[in-house]
Parts: sequence; structure tokens; C-alpha cells
Amino acid sequence: MFLKHLKLFLIFLLLTAAFIGCSKKSKKVSRGDKPVNIDLAQIKKRGKLIAITGYNAYSYFIYKGQPMGYEYELLQRLGKYLNLKIEIKVESKIDKMFKMLNDGEGDLIAFNLTVNKERLKKVAFTHYHNITTQVLVQRKPPNWQRMRLDEIRDSLITSPLDLVGKTIYVRASSSYFTRLQHLSDEIGGDINIIQADSSLNTEDLIRMVAKGEIDYTVADRNVAELNQAYYPNIDVSLEISLPQKIAWAVRKNAKHLLDTINVWIDIMRKKTDYYVIYNKYFKDRIAYARRRRSEYFALSTGRISKYDDLIKKYSEKLGWDWRLVASLIYQESQFNPDAKSWAGAVGLMQLMPQTAEQLGAQNPHDPIQSIKAGFKYLTWLNDFWKGYIIDKNERIKFVLASYNIGYGHILDAMRLAQKYNANPKVWFGNVEKFLLLKSKQKYYTDPIVRNGYCDGKETVKYVREILQRYEYYRKLIC
Repeated sequence: MFLKHLKLFLIFLLLTAAFIGCSKKSKKVSRGDKPVNIDLAQIKKRGKLIAITGYNAYSYFIYKGQPMGYEYELLQRLGKYLNLKIEIKVESKIDKMFKMLNDGEGDLIAFNLTVNKERLKKVAFTHYHNITTQVLVQRKPPNWQRMRLDEIRDSLITSPLDLVGKTIYVRASSSYFTRLQHLSDEIGGDINIIQADSSLNTEDLIRMVAKGEIDYTVADRNVAELNQAYYPNIDVSLEISLPQKIAWAVRKNAKHLLDTINVWIDIMRKKTDYYVIYNKYFKDRIAYARRRRSEYFALSTGRISKYDDLIKKYSEKLGWDWRLVASLIYQESQFNPDAKSWAGAVGLMQLMPQTAEQLGAQNPHDPIQSIKAGFKYLTWLNDFWKGYIIDKNERIKFVLASYNIGYGHILDAMRLAQKYNANPKVWFGNVEKFLLLKSKQKYYTDPIVRNGYCDGKETVKYVREILQRYEYYRKLIC
């Protein structure tokens, strides 16, 4: 009996050791432990750089139909420098950003990241973009507007020593949590530090302080001062850290990408444009407050323009995503009903007066008439191209191109594509290529070409920009 129990015990030990060994082995090969091996060469081969950023009022947002933001504008310039398309992925959680980066879901975190030792274990930081300090965000007393400055100051926390026993909410996985832990040790007293729900960003917490839902949070000074322009009842004067570097991040094994981005940053720092972009988003506090109050600040309202409801109504009849049509209208007129092109096209949907009248718009400057007439034309073009392009997503590109330059030139480009063994039913890299070639004598004099010369550069750009903007709308606006 003893030998039987001993045998069972030994078997149990062996199985336990095997299980532990397997667990350790699984952990060792986990993607989270070691970054994927993707550097600039692989990114160049792919043809696009995938950037991870946050959706907020300074990094990346939609305002009056236009994608904007500090990180957004810098990324567009980086893309031109690298000769790569930029794909932007939005993530609200900082720890998830690091995971996405090391798992290969992105190549670069383009965000307002504080450089610290803990993060340096996970990622490699680029040369810094700016230097800031962390500040306490607190609420002024209710009657602050009728108080003297010294009276306001007396009611506020003005020394880190006074934070003992206070409850401070900070963004989850942020450097603020670590800084407050260190500060608690430095002042010799406990600060009640609460990591907020991971769905809340720094701006959300600042809003909660301003509205009286929480008493304190922490933010980088540049972000805090921006928000003070929108919430004048907050105070951001108390610094709780030394100056810290703010930078972007790449995988630790993406050395070539890191070196290349650093060269680009060094070049950009010598240009006025670099500082104009920073001032636009972090120094112009009046413009920031204006955006935040606007009905067309999509982050707050989910609206692109004052014509969203009309666009949704007619898009449903057409069978298109309303955000795609909104992108087209932005491209045509930036939602200005009084817009007029050099060629004489007018209104929201930039129809020629004669065309607008034929489509029922007696006054093409009237938004309702312009949108109705524009949708009639889009519907006609969509029906026309159904006879040529079965795939709906592909057909959309031909409709957009035809809306810009007319369907005759597009049919010519399709004939040329077929003649030169390209795919006449695929736009990118095929029909668009031959539309561009129609500006060359060899092609526009070809007997199969029926509509003569055209300069297709504007149309090719037109289609690409509408679809790119649509992707931004689709990802950020419901």
C-alpha cells in the first residue's frame, strides 16, 4: 500500500513539474514578452506606417469635417519624409498602446508620452518633442470670480506637502500614478491615488474636476493649460514634478525606424513649421476653447456638419455610408453653401448652374436643393456604373472619379487599361494609372480614346483624399 501511494505521489510530482515547465515555456514564447521583429525595411515593403495615437482635443480629432491634431499633422509630414502612407489607429488605454506596438499592430506610438524608466523597459523613445512638467488640477472656490487673487490662492493647495490625505484620480497606466507614488514617499505621507476607469482620458478627468465630480487630478502642464482656457474655474499652477521629456515610441528592436525618425525630428526642429504646429494646438488656447464649444467638434458631439441629418437621409436611399458622402461634400465645398469654384461650380455639392437646374435645383446655393440635386447625380452615376463594375466598394471609386471629371474620361481610361493588360474594373493602380496617362499624347490620341486629352492628377487626388477622409470619419464618428 505504501509503495502504491509513493508511486502515485511521484507521478503527481512529475505531472506538476511538467505542467510548470510547459507554463514557463509558453510564457517564454508569448508575443507580449518579446516585440515582433518589424523594422523600417519591412514597413517600407508593406507600403505604410501604422501609427497608434489617442482621440482627444489636441492629438487627433475631427473639427468641422477636417481631421486635425498635433500628432495628426506631424504624422502627415513624417509620411512624406518616409514616402509612406500613414494609417492611424486610435486607442484610449496607454497600456494597450504599448501592447499593440510590441505585438506588431502598430509601428509607432505617436502620442503625448512622458519618458520614464519604467516605460524604457518596454519601448524605445524617439528624440523628445517637448518638455513639460506635471501639475495638480484643482477647482477654484465657487465664487472665485468675485475674489481677489490672494484670496483664491489661500483657498487652493499651493504646496505638495498639503497633498497628504488627499484623494487624486489619475489616468490609468499613466506616468502620473508613478509620480504621485514617489511624491508620497518624498513628503512622508500617504496620498490616496486612484487610477480612474481605463475608458477615461486626462481631459475627461479635468472635466470632472471642473464639474465638481472629483477634487483633483494630474496632467501635463501643456494639456492642463489648454483645458484651463475651456474651464476657467480650474487652477493648474502647482507643479508636482521636475521637467520631463515628451516623446513618441517604437519597438526596442526597431533600431532603423528609430534612427530614421530621430533624423526627421532633428530636421523638423530646424523648421518654423514644427513650432507653428505646436503653437497651433498647445499655445492657441482661444482656438482650443472655440473648438471645444463648437457643435461640430466631433469628439464631443459626433457631428461633422450642420447638414448631417440631410446627408444621412439621402445616403440611405443611395445605399452609401453617410460619412462617405460627407467626405465628398467636404472635398467639394468644406460645407460652405456659398462656395464657388474657378470653373463656376457652386453650392455644397459644387454643381455647374446648368447641371443643377437640370437636376431640379433652381437655387444651387440653397443647401437642401444642392444636396437633393447632388444625390440625384450620384444616384445616376451609381446606376450607370452598375453596368460595368459589380463590386460595390470598387464601383464607389468610379462614381467619385466621374463626379469630379465626368464618366467619359473614366471610360477612356478603362479602355486603355484593358489594352495594356491592366484590370479595367479596378481603380487603384489600374484605371487611375491610365487616367493620369491621358495627359500624354501617345495615350490621348489612341484611337480607342473618345474624349481626348485630360489632366487626371486632380481626379486621382480627389478620389484618394475622399476615401482617406472617409476612413477617418468611419473610425471616429458613429
